[in-house]
Amino acid sequence: MIKKSNYNSAKSGQSKKPTRFGVNKKTSRLAPYGHNKTPDKDKLDAAIAGVSGQTGAVHSLTPINTSGYTSSRQNLRIIPMGGIEEVGENMTILEYGNDLIIVDMGLAFPDETMPGIDYIIPDTKWLQLNKHRIRGVIITHGHLDHIGAIPYIMPKIGDPPIYTMALTAGFIKKRMEEFGLLQRTKINVFKKDDTLALGNFKMRFFGLNHNIPDSIGLSIQTPVGQIMYATDWKFDHTPADGRPSEFQKIAQFASEGVLLLMSDSTNATKPGYCMSERELGQTINRLFSDLKGRIIFASFSTNISRVQQVFNSAAKFNKKVVVTGRSLVNNIEIALSLGYLKIQPKIIIKSEAAKKLPDNQVVILTTGSQGEEAAGLARIARNDHKSIKIKKGDTAIVSASPIPGNERAVASVLSNLTRLGAHVIYSKILDIHTSGHAHQEELKLMMALVKPKYFMPIHGEHHMIVTHAELAKSMGIPDPNIFVLDNGQILEVNSARQAKIVEDPKVTTGYVFIDGLGIGDVGEVVIRDRQVMAKDGMFVIIMTLDRRSGKLINQPDIISRGFIYMKGNDDLIREVKHEVRKICDSKTKEKLEPNWAYLRNVIRDDIGEFLYQRTERRPMILPVVIEI
Repeated sequence: MIKKSNYNSAKSGQSKKPTRFGVNKKTSRLAPYGHNKTPDKDKLDAAIAGVSGQTGAVHSLTPINTSGYTSSRQNLRIIPMGGIEEVGENMTILEYGNDLIIVDMGLAFPDETMPGIDYIIPDTKWLQLNKHRIRGVIITHGHLDHIGAIPYIMPKIGDPPIYTMALTAGFIKKRMEEFGLLQRTKINVFKKDDTLALGNFKMRFFGLNHNIPDSIGLSIQTPVGQIMYATDWKFDHTPADGRPSEFQKIAQFASEGVLLLMSDSTNATKPGYCMSERELGQTINRLFSDLKGRIIFASFSTNISRVQQVFNSAAKFNKKVVVTGRSLVNNIEIALSLGYLKIQPKIIIKSEAAKKLPDNQVVILTTGSQGEEAAGLARIARNDHKSIKIKKGDTAIVSASPIPGNERAVASVLSNLTRLGAHVIYSKILDIHTSGHAHQEELKLMMALVKPKYFMPIHGEHHMIVTHAELAKSMGIPDPNIFVLDNGQILEVNSARQAKIVEDPKVTTGYVFIDGLGIGDVGEVVIRDRQVMAKDGMFVIIMTLDRRSGKLINQPDIISRGFIYMKGNDDLIREVKHEVRKICDSKTKEKLEPNWAYLRNVIRDDIGEFLYQRTERRPMILPVVIEI
């Protein structure tokens, strides 16, 4: 095993940012993303043959004129703000001279250590100070871990123009409309054969397979060389939308020389190849054919490929589809309007109409594959969905693998569904999900095609990033040319094309928590308080004291929430009141001017220790002083 220190990386023990509040995020998954079946050899051979230099197969590209580059002693700086210490929050900054561009602007979902938090986004304080230099935001595809933070961040950085493909633009427009920000948002749609110039950066695009259409990689021409940026991709030769990754373009761009490859690490620990969407489609067909009751199918609302497969199978076996979940309804409408979904007329019905059909003719398509509390599947599992109730003969199919940190929530939903009488199928017992992320052999093929001088793994937990770095070494990329960064660190390349990791104290990074309407107003202290209350509850001590003497006038009042049941613990409450009176009396005997802050601290410490001795629990102690 190659250690992190073999690479150009953060020094051991000097990580820019610790794991979330010292709690290591869980990285185990409920089931593997797919399996290691090798794709059809003839198709793979044909794909590789297509990149061997036959220019007739290469798409027509508008040539990029690099003569406009000005000589500069300044260096190219690449700054990941999120996405390389976690799954989610994908956001990368490229800086040269006075120009900044941003690639992606995503969010992450909280884990069980973050009670009350809705989403997590990258810290953008440094960007806010440099917003006058931002030339544009390029979005690679429409998943929330790449577009979800746009409504929260864009107003703070001056609303720079957004550049993306048509379907992604549709999702962004809908999201900005929901936040009341659409009028101020400048969204520009490009096609894969277009070129884009933003200051010192010139961009071309190549199509990549993912589980959402219009996913792209970037060829970024800079004054010091070409960067190829590929996040959220796989090489599927039989994808659901019939559009394989553009091998020819990748090879064409690579033939010009690649300074740096930045590539998706999500499945770097998975050997072999990712299962094809075609194989998954066959599995869905088999289930839709064999199952006799209602089918409840849960997936990501933005997984348009999976949505298309559900409609294809429903049409094939004469079933109607009920769509539930606001985000899913919105995304289906957008994809239909732009031609990215093709479904039969009248196949979608209301839930009331479904009640009049035989159960074996009904499919319920919903969200909640990650156990989200407010999503359709979780509400069905809690039996509080307004129109859908589980009944005998139902089968719930969860077509997703849990994101790290969501395993417990997903398991709870599955258990609740089975308690209500549903049969449950998920990826641990059947290949009902295939990832949108490349496995090891695909990652190696990308490196072989691109042949970069430098390599920087992105998009994943740290162990995924390091495993991807090991793969790069196995492909012949030298150790000194492989860079493992933390969020907020900087990969700097000078005019001599020499690269190194540098630190800039001005570049701040971290987690910003979204809690309801609050953006960043919940910090680590608040989260720790919530963790304490969630674990051991809260214990409030209300004392009425004489303003002059500090004497306790009445017996203290006690309120317990989540710690003990008051009626069943009279003796403990009586003892606590006695201890509070002893503390107050001892301070009165000192004949000093009352110091309420000091008294509250003493009460908090002494009563906290007293309760721990009696219960071996540490609730949050809140002393309240009322002066009379």
